[in-house]
Amino acid sequence: MPKKPSTPGETEKKPLGHRLKGKGAEGKQPSKKPWGGVFDGTTDARVEKFTESVSFDHRLYAQDIRGSIAHARMLAKVGVLSDGQCEQIVAGLEEIRGEIESGQFVFQQELEDVHMNIERSLVERIGDTGRRLHTGRSRNDQVSTDMRLWIRDAIDAIRTELVDLQRAFVSRCQQDHGVLLPGYTHMQRAQPVLANHYWLAYCEKFERDLERLADCRTRVNQLPLGTAALAGTSIPIDRQLVADQLGFAGLVANSLDSSSDRDFVIEFAFDLTMVAEHLSTWAEEWILWATSEFGFVTLPQAYCTGSSIMPQKINPDVLELIRGKTARVVGNLQSLLVLIKGLPLAYNRDLQEDKERLFDSTDTVRACITLATAMVTGMRLNRQRIAARLEQGYLDATTLMEYLIGLGIPQRTAHQIIGQLVATAMQKKMALAELPLEVFQAAHAELDHRVYDLLGVQQAIQAFKSYGSTAPDQVAKQVAHWRQQLRLEEPAEQEATEPRPNGTEG
Repeated sequence: MPKKPSTPGETEKKPLGHRLKGKGAEGKQPSKKPWGGVFDGTTDARVEKFTESVSFDHRLYAQDIRGSIAHARMLAKVGVLSDGQCEQIVAGLEEIRGEIESGQFVFQQELEDVHMNIERSLVERIGDTGRRLHTGRSRNDQVSTDMRLWIRDAIDAIRTELVDLQRAFVSRCQQDHGVLLPGYTHMQRAQPVLANHYWLAYCEKFERDLERLADCRTRVNQLPLGTAALAGTSIPIDRQLVADQLGFAGLVANSLDSSSDRDFVIEFAFDLTMVAEHLSTWAEEWILWATSEFGFVTLPQAYCTGSSIMPQKINPDVLELIRGKTARVVGNLQSLLVLIKGLPLAYNRDLQEDKERLFDSTDTVRACITLATAMVTGMRLNRQRIAARLEQGYLDATTLMEYLIGLGIPQRTAHQIIGQLVATAMQKKMALAELPLEVFQAAHAELDHRVYDLLGVQQAIQAFKSYGSTAPDQVAKQVAHWRQQLRLEEPAEQEATEPRPNGTEG
């Protein structure tokens, strides 16, 4: 039994190709087209193959049937269909839906797209009544409606998956509480930060992605159906009734704009690209952290692969592919932007090319999110390895500089003084905290024994005060905020604000 088509965003390895029937160049000529009114001949078989889209737009079948049922009920409400005709159409469409979902429906290439395949099957089942369904609409507004419904469903699914990823990061905050990491700028050690501060940084990034997706949904959620080909229709339809049935918040106001608009597709593709970019940043960081040179993390082996020749290798292939697949998502966005750049109003067949890009970006990003969530949950921080090198890189230098600023010394002057002290420490191959007091006093008379209360990463981390910083009390408040926002249960033991030494497991 063939597998049923995937839901929005689900990866399809074989998109119903085994249920797609078409005529080759030597095969029987296809039957007359639904659009064939003025045509008196048949279509070249090569054109059939070149112009078909059902091999990929069959994924819109559920949305197409939902839209058609709402359209039929509206036509009955305004008197274009009788109640009996409407119910006949609805029953036929539901039967078709069942056959598609069970894998029994055969899509025909010569019928071009999912819309014509469903309509032809309906006519074959219920006769002339099925021909009445397309009254007051065009494939132009039909496909736009289907895509808006599909994207709306995809946004809802992706937002749920992103929240699961945020929960995975926040759930780490209990087990990694108090662990210190070196923070980097320019890939050089800069200042100490709490591990939980790192995890929450990604929560913030994904929160902006969630907000962008929610905002995009408001523009997606406008009904184009009923604007017809490009100028509207003289049939007395009720577009608001259809919008209410399908859960659209409003109506597209201009029929020319409706027929040509793919802004909503490109905006969604951009939002997907930002999600992918954030995932790629995270993947790159953990690829580095998993190397012997860093050794910060041990990745779960279920999400790694080995080498065909080097038996010792544990390669972060999933992370590398998340980073690599981001290029596909970026490329799809660029393709969509180029696709519409020179199109005049209103509909042009070029727009058929938007769907594969849309489906591919959605599938790719959803797969990346799912694997990222599993890896965040399964990763282990190598605390002792991190702690053993934590004092390298003079991560406490900025804290000492800000101490001088607090004594009234200008920032630029304080920067120069501490820079000279760091240079001295580097020459002596010492940490700042290991320098004798006379070295500090020689650098500036205001530096006395109190400097030792600031030096060392465990003490330097306590000096932070600003909102949004890595200060332990600030991070604890942010963890509590995220737990509440994500509706995570409080840990059995309340987190203290004092960091635990990195080498302490728990």
